[in-house]
Amino acid sequence: MSSHIAVIGAGPGGYAAAFYAADLGLKVTLIDNEKNPGGVCLYRGCIPSKALLHVAKVLDEAKHAKDWGIEFAAPKIDIDMVRDYKNRVVEKLTSGTGQVAKFRKVNYLQGWASIVDARTIHVKKADGGEETVSVDYMILATGSTPTKIPSLSIDSPRVLDSTSALDLPEIPKTMLVVGGGYIGLELGSVYAALGTKVSVVEMTPGLLPGADRDLVKILAQRIEKIYDKVMVSTKVTGMKVAGGGNPSGGGGNPSGGGGNPSGLPGITVSFEGEGAPKEATYDYVLVSIGRRPNATIAGLDKTKVKVDAKGFIETDGQRRTAEPTIFAIGDVAGEPMLAHKASHEARVAVEAIEGHKSVFEPAAIPAVVFTDPEIAWAGLTEAEAEKQGIKVEVAKFPWPASGRAIAIDRTDGLTKLLIDPATERILGVGIVGSGAGELIAEGVLAIEMGATASDLKLTIHAHPTLSETVMESAEMFFGQATHVYKPKRKS
Repeated sequence: MSSHIAVIGAGPGGYAAAFYAADLGLKVTLIDNEKNPGGVCLYRGCIPSKALLHVAKVLDEAKHAKDWGIEFAAPKIDIDMVRDYKNRVVEKLTSGTGQVAKFRKVNYLQGWASIVDARTIHVKKADGGEETVSVDYMILATGSTPTKIPSLSIDSPRVLDSTSALDLPEIPKTMLVVGGGYIGLELGSVYAALGTKVSVVEMTPGLLPGADRDLVKILAQRIEKIYDKVMVSTKVTGMKVAGGGNPSGGGGNPSGGGGNPSGLPGITVSFEGEGAPKEATYDYVLVSIGRRPNATIAGLDKTKVKVDAKGFIETDGQRRTAEPTIFAIGDVAGEPMLAHKASHEARVAVEAIEGHKSVFEPAAIPAVVFTDPEIAWAGLTEAEAEKQGIKVEVAKFPWPASGRAIAIDRTDGLTKLLIDPATERILGVGIVGSGAGELIAEGVLAIEMGATASDLKLTIHAHPTLSETVMESAEMFFGQATHVYKPKRKS
């Protein structure tokens, strides 16, 4: 008789686990409070944000088309239609996952799960009913939520997080993004394209603290052009409703700060940092300082499952917890908090349940920042190599030497390889530029396959394409790049 698996949480990790388990012939129950599977990624994260970023890209290209001899009239933006477009994208995908769940005969329960013991789950269903599910194994895929700072969590609809910002309440004249990470920069770029004067504040000395500086430098140059103000090495020391107004309505915006279609008072923010104003008022403030795991699962304390100091559920290489019948995957099971990482962990957990010798040990997990230009990296970064004392040789190909980049007027890019000088193996890949998120897949494959610089150099790439920059980066390692004259120094 096949095992019965219950998956709590139906995001990219949860529904991937449920669907794969069903494909293997297991009995599957999938539990989530949404109408259909999808999780934060489909409903309030990856997908809606990319739909809006596409709108932003179209607006930007229309604006710059005059440099190519094509001039459009100023765009008329119907924010309600933009919001509807984003919602239609979400609805199409989530209804699709719902249909796929039915095709696979997954028992989908819409509701809230609590753990009774290591093999029993109680579900309070959205329709008001209740159900108790007895299982052989559980997979916890409860994801994460935006991090909040108590001192910055004032009661005002004008203070947004990454979820509420996607609802596009209106097109404000001014907005402050607190946090220079990928979520804040992506959403800030959307509002900037719509016409908002966006400022960003980041505590560390630079934007995107986890990425290599040479990649970030190219994006930062772009951000400084489209944003009103970029404040790094700066702290937000306080926030309050402007003019002491009522946060939930009325009062206008006595301190200024731009348009205010809804009539609500703006938000006055205090700063501490060189070059930053002591105080400024904005129509909206988007607080985007990271995410925290959803490990506070009801009844988890009735099991042997352990949660570490950072709030992540502890797992082994098969994603099994300290409770033999319970597995954990995705954001709740550790960094990086990425949808594609969760989906791959899902397959490992299901295969482990089936008794296969599977383990989650990728050589590279790609990270992509969907700004314009995009930044993507995989494997070892220069910062990590230096910290770990790993000797690498870095080969870089500048996009101003790419025929395709010149043809599409997007020379703001760079492709680089981190190479083991002794074996020539590719240890890391970093790309900044238009479509970097698509290009990084070749880098991930190269690292996973143990490819060398010679392998990439000898792989014929179509011309003219941006993918050629990966090949020519390998050629740079040997001092033989066709479009850049930089002979390799002889040792």
